[in-house]
Order: sequence, then structure tokens, then C-alpha cells
Amino acid sequence: MDTLSNIFREKKLKLTPQRIAVYKYLQSTVEHPSAETIYKALHPQYPTMSLATVYKALKTLVEVNLVQEINVGEGNFRYDGNVCPHPHIQCLGCGRVDDIEGVCFSGLNEKVKDYTNYEVLTNQVYFYGLCTCCKDNTNLSTESSIEDK
Repeated sequence: MDTLSNIFREKKLKLTPQRIAVYKYLQSTVEHPSAETIYKALHPQYPTMSLATVYKALKTLVEVNLVQEINVGEGNFRYDGNVCPHPHIQCLGCGRVDDIEGVCFSGLNEKVKDYTNYEVLTNQVYFYGLCTCCKDNTNLSTESSIEDK
């Protein structure tokens, strides 16, 4: 919490209860919620906090590098309290997003420099597949359709 206060003080930003609540929520989960999900989760404790306030808090937290904004191509952003570089995987069945642990892409920016004339600043790596539940459901529906024939 002191780190949060120090970062906001250094950036001359106001540390509001709403920003603290959004930050704490993201630190408490390994899921990658949307702003709407965060809003719904915090609404019982903060009934006067609007969805717009959640979006503004997220924007500020991203700008000061306390939260990572991830875009897995579904039309809205998800948010991650883990700002260390790491890849993500999204289920194409249910939309769930998870971190991939133990895979390091720290040298990727340097490797890419040999293939482009861009100055590579950063990267985000996403993988797509089927989570265990969706894969099992696909197998079950395939098996049942085979049995129906």
C-alpha cells in the first residue's frame, strides 16, 4: 500500500478510495476481468461508484504501470494486476483468459530487431485455444453426436 501511495505522490496524482479499491481487486485475483466485471464485483462495497469511475481508475492505474491492459481481440480490454511481462492464453470457447507461467519471452524484443527497422519498445504475446472445460464439452458433444448416428 505504501508503494501505491508513493507512486501516486511521485506522479502528483490523487489516490482515491475508488482507485485503491480497483487496484486491490486486481491484486486479489488471477483472473483477467473487464471493467464491467470489476464494477459488478465492487458495487456492493461501493454503491455510488459508477462504471465510468472504474474506467477512469483503470486508465490511471495503467498509465502509472500498476496494472496491465490486455487486448485479446474480443472488443473490450481485460486487466491484469501482474505487470511483469508474461504471455496470456484465451479460450476460444468461453473467453476465459489465463497467464502462462514458466515461459519467458524476455529476449524476444532483441531477436525481433534483426527482422525489422522498427525500434522495438515492448510486446504482448497471446495464445488461443480451448480450456479444459470447453475441450471436455467439445469431446462430449462430439461423442454424443457420434452415438446419435
